[in-house]
Amino acid sequence: MGHLSTHVLDTANGCPAAGMQVVLQQGQGDGGFRTVKTVTLNADGRSDGGPLLDAAAMAAGRWRLAFHVADYFRGRGAALPEPPFIDVVNLDFGIADAQGHYHVPLLVSPFSYSTYRGS
Repeated sequence: MGHLSTHVLDTANGCPAAGMQVVLQQGQGDGGFRTVKTVTLNADGRSDGGPLLDAAAMAAGRWRLAFHVADYFRGRGAALPEPPFIDVVNLDFGIADAQGHYHVPLLVSPFSYSTYRGS
């Protein structure tokens, strides 16, 4: 059964990004996005309560994960420039198979990030 999950690692501090806010949005026909869910990551850098989308909520189409990076690092006491180099990472991706497992990890620091389709 399909589902969507994420995991965020803070590469600047070598730990999960506990406390980071992540917004899940679904693409709309007009090119915009509708917010589906907002979560705050737990001590493991994951969403409490299981996947962001479970099998019943999975749908093919355009999706966005908005990771609130600057707020997270400011909360950890990092001195960021204004405006910050990386504020919100908007990661747009597609779900082609609603029965598939989509895992979207983010490795992030105040000055870089990397992502991939995980397992």
